[in-house]
Amino acid sequence: MRQGPLTGLKVVEFAGIGPGPFCGMLLSDLGADVVRIDRKGGGRGGAPTDITSRGRRSVALDLKQPEAIEACLKLMERADAILEGFRPGVMERLGLGPDVALKRNPKLVFGRMTGWGQTGPYANAAGHDMNYIAITGALHAIGTDDKPVPPLNLVGDFGGGALYLAFGLLAGVIQARETGKGQVIDCAMSDGAASLMAMFYGFKASGMWQETRRSNLLDGGAHFYDTYQCADGKWISIGSIEPQFYALLLEKTGIADPAFARQMDRSAWPQLREKLAAKIAGKTQAQWCEIMDGTDVCFAPVLDLGEAPKHPHNAARQTFVEIAGVVQPAPAPRFSATPGAIQGPPPAIGAHNSEALLDWGFSKGEVDALNGASAPAAAPVS
Repeated sequence: MRQGPLTGLKVVEFAGIGPGPFCGMLLSDLGADVVRIDRKGGGRGGAPTDITSRGRRSVALDLKQPEAIEACLKLMERADAILEGFRPGVMERLGLGPDVALKRNPKLVFGRMTGWGQTGPYANAAGHDMNYIAITGALHAIGTDDKPVPPLNLVGDFGGGALYLAFGLLAGVIQARETGKGQVIDCAMSDGAASLMAMFYGFKASGMWQETRRSNLLDGGAHFYDTYQCADGKWISIGSIEPQFYALLLEKTGIADPAFARQMDRSAWPQLREKLAAKIAGKTQAQWCEIMDGTDVCFAPVLDLGEAPKHPHNAARQTFVEIAGVVQPAPAPRFSATPGAIQGPPPAIGAHNSEALLDWGFSKGEVDALNGASAPAAAPVS
């Protein structure tokens, strides 16, 4: 039995990589019934470490066969939404484009995830997260004095992509339920990353933002908003922006140097950072935790992936769970009346060809015909 605020929502996911599976995970974690269409013969799947595939059911189809295309269209007829992450035009060439799908189901919300979007000069070019955020100003703003540094693939793939697609799909479903009309969601990671930069474009327009990295309030330029290495080689984070928090930082570190009164003087930041770094280097991470944990300094230790699940705050909130020996994030956000849950393990490819199709209203004869097809597997769609 599925649980969560999206229980009853039916979603078809065409298997992909990166932000597509993460979007499917988010929807599933909150209770949506997500059926993933996998390539027949595409591999085993089902590894417990494939965290972003958790909670779905897998139907393996050969999308070069007309019977498989018809099965996909029948699933779309019964779905509230679909999500796909192919390059522009691939779904149309398969016979599964939005024009065909919306004729079969006028209330369908058709979510399209790409790096560059469905239109524009880059639309058909390959790319990865770093490229998508490069044209938004985000990558230029993140990094060291010497060079921009990719912030994992959090800003483009997951922040600008998966989260915006999930948001768009749910907004589209609400609209469809009100009006009876579905629509296409063109979710470009470059658009989402640009949206995430809204506050910083405001800073730039107001004269508060300089284009040089590590010269601004939130990019490590300020000595009171940065990371510092401790005596044991570990790191801590300090974010004492407000005057009262900054005063507490000076108190907790034992700093009485009058130069620190120039908190918002940009010209003083490099010198003050050196002095604060020397002070922080005098104690271990654990010692600073003992001094600053739970205070209004705006402090936290910088933890690696092995340490983070064991932190007392994360442990108390059960932010991480362990399933089949794999530590992974629990569903988020949290709902008071209809909590989400990990609905199941990552599925083996094709594990639910019968179960899922029968649940979605296919007849036993239709399921047997699809399962008994002996056509060769399709080549990967790109």
